[in-house]
Amino acid sequence: MEFFKPGTLIDFMRHRRIWMTISLVACVASVVSVFYPGPNYGTDFLGGTEVQVSFRAPVESEELRTTLAGLGYEDAEVVAVVGRQNEYMIRVREFSAMDAAQEERITTAVRGALPEGVTLERLRVPEGGDSARMTLSAEADPETLKAALEGAGVSVLRVVSLGQAEDHIYEAQLAGVADEMLEGLTQALGEDRAPNSPERIERVGPRAGEQLRSAAIQSLAYALAFIMVYVAFRFDLRFAPGGVIALVHDAIITVGVFVLLQKEFNLTIVAALLTIVGYSINDTIVVYDRIRENIGRLRDKSLYDIVNISTSEMLSRTIITNGTALLSVSAFFIWGTSAIRDLSFALFVGILVGTYSSIYIAAPLTEWMDRRFFARAKTRAKKTRARQREEA
Repeated sequence: MEFFKPGTLIDFMRHRRIWMTISLVACVASVVSVFYPGPNYGTDFLGGTEVQVSFRAPVESEELRTTLAGLGYEDAEVVAVVGRQNEYMIRVREFSAMDAAQEERITTAVRGALPEGVTLERLRVPEGGDSARMTLSAEADPETLKAALEGAGVSVLRVVSLGQAEDHIYEAQLAGVADEMLEGLTQALGEDRAPNSPERIERVGPRAGEQLRSAAIQSLAYALAFIMVYVAFRFDLRFAPGGVIALVHDAIITVGVFVLLQKEFNLTIVAALLTIVGYSINDTIVVYDRIRENIGRLRDKSLYDIVNISTSEMLSRTIITNGTALLSVSAFFIWGTSAIRDLSFALFVGILVGTYSSIYIAAPLTEWMDRRFFARAKTRAKKTRARQREEA
């Protein structure tokens, strides 16, 4: 299938400076937007608690935000789940239901409640504060431990014995952030509109969020580095910088669009960026392949003309391939869930920008590098060989 007649020649290189200037401005704006207003990081990167829950009766998202703010969750995010009635995704920045002072209080309370001859050897509260594991010197009554914890102001669901009886290890299952939040919503909204049992609860600690951010940046950096090495071996050195700069251009602009629209930036979007990088280099390599073929076939043409010829020859293929991909991700964006919509939107922007960069960034940069560096080196080499022949 051809959108253009064979032999059609479009002078893409004619306006390359204009398009590259526009791209440079867009990249600078995207980089600036990362610092101000900054990405809208999700729970994956900031840490916090995410709960997907439905309600027994209709409740508006704005009412939920107001109610949560009244319960102490000032920055709560409430997102309606597409296709499910009265179901919301609630994200709060709170991660642990217990601070260091409260942990010290329950340690003191447990020690005071133990019978004579029984000592608390160790009490550990893991990240999240939804349990407390106690190691005792002898057997104790779980109900006594539960009463001691509740006396210290902790909401206890149950206390169970772990391991062998001679280990004397007890775990108190506490009400975490999600439990406290849902209990507060039940009291504020009433039993007739109370939340049902949550469909999903996710919790990410601040330290884990920071590690995930670092890992995401490293994964993108490694992907770009290995792609540059691949292109350098696959073609030659003059092609590699243009391909990698085009990839960086695609990733930066996609991130910029997400930041400017204040869409949530999470691990799903990082996966989309890696997909965009892989898809974009594939399109660029197809154009590069045709340029390399025409360099050997059209020896009387300049690289400027060869880039125009090669890009024109591949234009129908580019429209068909990338247009099909855009239609696919558009379907996910229109009919998908909220998480799929963000992923498909990122892919849509990335594929669109990647198609543009293969034509107006990668190929023109290759031509500029050839003219600026490699052509001069070839000229010097020719002059050196001519001088050597004269001297001989």
